[in-house]
Amino acid sequence: MHLGRTIIGSASLVLLLACEQTGGLEQAADSPFAPAPAGGDADFVDGLTVGHRLMASGEYELALKAYFRAAAEEGVNVDVLSAIGSANLQLGRLNQAEQILRRATELDETFPPAWNNLGVVLMERGEFGEASHVFRIAFALDNGESAEIRDNLRLALAKLGDPTYSEPESDFRLVRRGPGFFRILETSETP
Repeated sequence: MHLGRTIIGSASLVLLLACEQTGGLEQAADSPFAPAPAGGDADFVDGLTVGHRLMASGEYELALKAYFRAAAEEGVNVDVLSAIGSANLQLGRLNQAEQILRRATELDETFPPAWNNLGVVLMERGEFGEASHVFRIAFALDNGESAEIRDNLRLALAKLGDPTYSEPESDFRLVRRGPGFFRILETSETP
């Protein structure tokens, strides 16, 4: 019996020494696998936030994927639909953007960013009459507080009054303004 206790005692000592070694269960630096997230779910960032950050950095295709992830996580809501429509708009997919943004306005008729972004799509398509109507809705829902919506409405009305309206050598582009807002700016303006 004395030999059995010695073997068990020696095995226990080896285990204790192994536990004191540095590294433990940490991943080796040359591991081919991605590191595990630090802090577990505490550092989790939702798909909408990731998508907005990617949109701000001009990574529209990746943003679209993040918005789809948000739809899977949160369900399809007006925020997600508006974001997906905005990403499609930036990618030049006007048909998809229009369909998705129309769905967003049907889902929540009181969400100004969806109306504003739908108006931007309509402006890009040259549908100035409907765009001005949509911008009026967005402006009213926003109580006139958004300078971007006001500027978009002003431009749509100018285009509606004179479809050839254009300041000398104007080249308009879309610029993201906050989560879900876009504004049509001249290239000479800074975002």
